[in-house]
Amino acid sequence: MRRNMRFVPLKYLEQQDIQMVHRIRERLVKNRTALSNQVRGLLAEYGLIVPKGINHLKSNLPGIIEAVDNELSDNARHYFSNLYEELNKLEADIKITDKEVLRICNQHEVCERLSTMNGIGPIIATALFAGIGDGKDFTSGRHLSAWLGLVPRQHSTGGKANLMGISKRGNTYLRTQLINGARSALRHCDNKTDSVSLWAISLKERSNFNNATVALANKMARMAWAMLHHQENYRYKKVTN
Repeated sequence: MRRNMRFVPLKYLEQQDIQMVHRIRERLVKNRTALSNQVRGLLAEYGLIVPKGINHLKSNLPGIIEAVDNELSDNARHYFSNLYEELNKLEADIKITDKEVLRICNQHEVCERLSTMNGIGPIIATALFAGIGDGKDFTSGRHLSAWLGLVPRQHSTGGKANLMGISKRGNTYLRTQLINGARSALRHCDNKTDSVSLWAISLKERSNFNNATVALANKMARMAWAMLHHQENYRYKKVTN
């Protein structure tokens, strides 16, 4: 009765197992972020300011705990020491899941094929495999990007169509990972001469970094579908003057 409806693709047991690993990793990363923000906030209450970023916190916190001139009480040093151990435990757990994701990626030809594209590593490749499988549930690359919420929303009135921001529908985790991958690829494309990198550089110059990142994520989703549909690796098209 509703032929235009898009349904969630059915997942095999193997895809569900991979998706579970990603959900566990996502929870660990969120817990690490929450813990680091709490530690930075508690330090700020003692007048001890640590720059943003997990690496800054990990490098500065041991020295703060051991310093004798910052007027921290013995109880405070004890609590911060426990928080530091908890942070290290989360870091170790994340590294274990990253190794598991890499092992899964190396075991599947589909994931290795997706990893040949700029901006896609083991995490995004395995997340794509867990989310869309071989891509046969989608009729085109645009169908996949629309399912991921990477296409503009449309508001039509008076016979005039207005394009707005992306719809942000569908698989939020997979969309976020693709945008993160596109952001990384965009930061390292200035010295590259392939057609996609040149297109991204031109778009970044005409628009702004964030818009170019989302547009590149959209293109990556479409190219990923084409790679799965045609069962081929990413083809670099070098542009020569």
